[in-house]
Amino acid sequence: MAHPAFFDNAPTITLYDPLADLLGASDDGTLEYGYADAVRLAGHSCPTVAGAYLMAVKALAALYPDSLPQRGDILVEFADDARNGVTGVIANVVALLTGAAADTGFKGLAGQYDRRDLLRFEADIPGEIAFTRRDTGACVVASYSAREIPPAPMTMPLLQRILAGQASDEQRREFAQAWQDRVRRILESADMPGLVTLQAR
Repeated sequence: MAHPAFFDNAPTITLYDPLADLLGASDDGTLEYGYADAVRLAGHSCPTVAGAYLMAVKALAALYPDSLPQRGDILVEFADDARNGVTGVIANVVALLTGAAADTGFKGLAGQYDRRDLLRFEADIPGEIAFTRRDTGACVVASYSAREIPPAPMTMPLLQRILAGQASDEQRREFAQAWQDRVRRILESADMPGLVTLQAR
């Protein structure tokens, strides 16, 4: 997939997936994901996809400081309803990285590797998403705000012209470049205070 170069500069995450190990999808059970994988899943790159990706990467790093995160053994709870706003988009990205699924997930083998009911919504949590290790019970709650990284002033007026069918090809290119420039700035500011906030629960 041809994509902006900054996709490859975003933080990556390596996880251990015991099911991938068992079934030979990976020689040692490790899987590496990058921002481009989240974009492929979502079908687009935007501040929401970038935020979902960064929340998951940072939360899992905090939960597993001394070992690889274990994909498929993490409970993910959202404060919001799955159909509200962009929650569904965020959930899809987080599910990609964690292996968590709702009732449509993998049913497991002989009571093991069950991925169902690990993705829940409308939870009473002090943030956007709670990530909980099922082996230890350790939990981190993540929130995201990109307010300090605003879009270029012409971004929304250009989008309005595009949606109204009034934009030229040059304006469409200008919009796309401005849109992705904000995503780039968000990903490059991954460690900026307030962008992704984590708190132990």
